[in-house]
Amino acid sequence: MRILVFGGDGFCGWPTALHLSSAGHDVTIVDNLSRRDIDIKLGVQSLTPIATMEERVAAWKEVTGKTIKFVLLDIAREADRLCQLIENSQPDAVVHFAEQRAAPYSMRGSAEKRYTVDNNISGTHNLLVAITHHAPNTHLVHLGTMGVYGYSGAGFSIPEGYLDVEVRDDAGQPQSREILFPTKPGSVYHMTKSLDQLLFQFYAQNDQLKITDLHQGIVWGTQTDETNMDSRLINRFDYDGEYGTVLNRFLVEAAIGHPLTVHGTGGQTRAFINIRDTVRCIELAINAPPEPGSKVKILNQVAETLTVIDLANLVAGRTGAKIAHVANPRAEATENDLVVSNATFRALGLDPILLDSTLLERTIALSQKHRERVNSAMIPAQSAWNSQRQQELNAHDLAAELTA
Repeated sequence: MRILVFGGDGFCGWPTALHLSSAGHDVTIVDNLSRRDIDIKLGVQSLTPIATMEERVAAWKEVTGKTIKFVLLDIAREADRLCQLIENSQPDAVVHFAEQRAAPYSMRGSAEKRYTVDNNISGTHNLLVAITHHAPNTHLVHLGTMGVYGYSGAGFSIPEGYLDVEVRDDAGQPQSREILFPTKPGSVYHMTKSLDQLLFQFYAQNDQLKITDLHQGIVWGTQTDETNMDSRLINRFDYDGEYGTVLNRFLVEAAIGHPLTVHGTGGQTRAFINIRDTVRCIELAINAPPEPGSKVKILNQVAETLTVIDLANLVAGRTGAKIAHVANPRAEATENDLVVSNATFRALGLDPILLDSTLLERTIALSQKHRERVNSAMIPAQSAWNSQRQQELNAHDLAAELTA
C-alpha cells in the first residue's frame, strides 16, 4: 500500500513508519518538526539522542535497503500544499498522528491552549477536506485517546465508540438509538480529540469516507524491533512533566535515583499499551478498513488498566525506588474506575504486551544508559489545570516533598 504517516517524526509516528515500511508498504512521512521546536522552547531534550529526519531516513535506507520519503509540511497551515500532496500521491491509507499530543502542555498557558486547538482541529479538518476532494477512497486511520471519555468511571466496561440507548418519543413509546459514547475531556488536548470525533462522523456520513479512530491508552516503552536496528533509528524518549507519560517518567526517575512522583493519592486508573503494540495495532487497523458509507470504526487500543499508585508500587518493587506523593496539577477525581473493551483488536489477532514484562527492565536500562541527559528539574509536572490547582502547587514545597 501507499501510506502517508502524518506526524511521522514523533514518539508514535516514527516507529509506526518504520514498522509499516518493514512490512513492505510504500511509506512517506509528513511532518512539520514542531515537536523538536517545542523541546527547544521548553529547554528539555529527549532522553535518547535522536537523529535529524534526514539522518533517520538515510539510516533506514542504509540498514534495510528500503526507502521512506519525507515531506516537510504543516497540515494545519498549508492546506493547499496538503491537497496537492494527497492528489498527487493517491494514498491507500493515511495515518494521522499530526496533533499536539500532551495534555499538560495543552494546559500550560493561553498560548499553548490556542496552539493545541489551532493545530489539532485545523490539521484534522484540512486532512479530511483534502481526502474528500482529491482521494476519497483513502482510508484515514487516526490516533485518538481513551482520555476523551474522562476518568470519572462509567460503572461498566466502556464500549468501542458507540452506546445503545433507549429514549421515549412524544407518545411515550421507547425508541432505540445508537449514539457516540459521551465524551468528558479532561484537558484542552482531550477536548480536541473529542471534536475530532464529530468531524469524522460528519465526513463519514456526508462523503462516505473510510475512517478508523483509535482510542489509545497511555503508551509505555520507547523502542521497537525496527528502532533498535541502528543508533540513528532510535525513538525519542520523553520523561519531563509536560510530555513524559507516567510509566516512562517513573522508569527514568528510578534509573537516576529520583523518587517516583505520584500525583495526589495515585488512585487514578489509567489504560496502558506498549509502543510495540501501538505499531501492531496501526497495521491491523490499516488492513481492516470500514466499508465506504459505513459509520466511523472506533477501536479501543489498550492492553490493560492500572491505578497510578499500583504502577508506582510495581516499579518500586522492581527497582527499590522511593515513592513521593506530590500535589496533583490536574483537575480530576482523587480516584476513578476504568474498564475498557478491546475486543476488536483481540479478534484481529493482538496478544498485548502486559506491564509485568522484561520490557520494563529494558526501558530502565535505556534510562540508565542515557542518565547524563536527564534534567531532573524538568521531571515534576508544573502545568496546573486551573487557578485552584495552581494555588495547591504553590502551597507545596516540592523539593521538601521529594527529599522527605
